[in-house]
Amino acid sequence: MSNWKEIQPEALQENPFSLIGDQWMLITAGDASRCNTMTASWGGVGILWNKPVSFCFIRPQRYTLEFVEQQEYYSLSFFDPEYKDALRFCGSASGRDGDKFQKTGLTPEFQLAPYPKEAKLVLICKKLYKQDMAPECFLDSSLLEKNYPKEDYHRVFVGEIVKVLQKA
Repeated sequence: MSNWKEIQPEALQENPFSLIGDQWMLITAGDASRCNTMTASWGGVGILWNKPVSFCFIRPQRYTLEFVEQQEYYSLSFFDPEYKDALRFCGSASGRDGDKFQKTGLTPEFQLAPYPKEAKLVLICKKLYKQDMAPECFLDSSLLEKNYPKEDYHRVFVGEIVKVLQKA
């Protein structure tokens, strides 16, 4: 197993806007024998219901959605810049067509949820809430035109951050 140290969510030093929006993350779910991952650049972290939480968004056609739906936990993983090509691949290829870990050279590890051992930071999250986005709830209709021309609205997941792993 990789050299990880567990820290409290409050001890995170990195900027979540940069981590998620600029560097991207992998959302991974499954069990120790079978999992899938996808790249995301939308999401966030914060406090909700008096708990440290993450929130992520998955479109209905994404194969990873099936894995997140089936499991109690998912992971959000963040990487150093040299893994950008692997993240680009995981965002454009479907796990239905082959094992993304195998194709990118990433190695799955498992603690409550699968995650790539090559990550520099991993948030293990326990699902607390899910909801499909609805077009009638958008207050700015320009967001619909720009982000949902196919009307494939994301499913939102809120997960309690139960474990934070950082490379030691």
